[in-house]
Amino acid sequence: MQSVIDRFLRYVSFDTMSDEFSETCPSSAKQKANAAGAFAFQIFCASIFLGIIGLVFFNAVLRYCFNSGYPPSEEWARFLFIYVTFFGAIEAFYRKKHIAVELVVDMLEGNCRKMVNIIAILLSISALALLLQGGIIYVLQTMDTYAVATHVNMALINCTLPIMAAAGIVLQLRDLIALIRTPASAFKKADPMDVEAILEKAS
Repeated sequence: MQSVIDRFLRYVSFDTMSDEFSETCPSSAKQKANAAGAFAFQIFCASIFLGIIGLVFFNAVLRYCFNSGYPPSEEWARFLFIYVTFFGAIEAFYRKKHIAVELVVDMLEGNCRKMVNIIAILLSISALALLLQGGIIYVLQTMDTYAVATHVNMALINCTLPIMAAAGIVLQLRDLIALIRTPASAFKKADPMDVEAILEKAS
């Protein structure tokens, strides 16, 4: 139950006001832009994933049916896997689907829980900042490096790391602002039954 409350409080902290005079859904221009952007990003990630499946299947058919292979397909599949990994991480940050262990946090309430959440976000931002810095350095180091089979500039592949880190920082800053604006009284201790259920599942 507390998880539902937390999600609701996080949802109402963002400007999602609709247009009461519109007959469409989503109604406002902001809602339509957000929905269009989210849908386009999902199509982009799905296309990459389907590309991986197609390339792997194509290479498997060549190997088992014709006893041959197409080396560029293996590289492209590997490159697309890198893309879907890092861009999928952006989707996970946006939709709050990344792995999070909240067993200890659920036992806290009020200012204590709020401060723990703030510290967790600040630590996440620090880690993402390190990834961003290291990713930029790595991209600069590989700007004159090309793949063996496809002759693709490796900087175009490795740039996914700093892009993911930068997007993650922006999303975490958004969550941090919403968290700071949320009153401490809104942070309640989780239902004891929920904690016991989690402990039973863990054991």
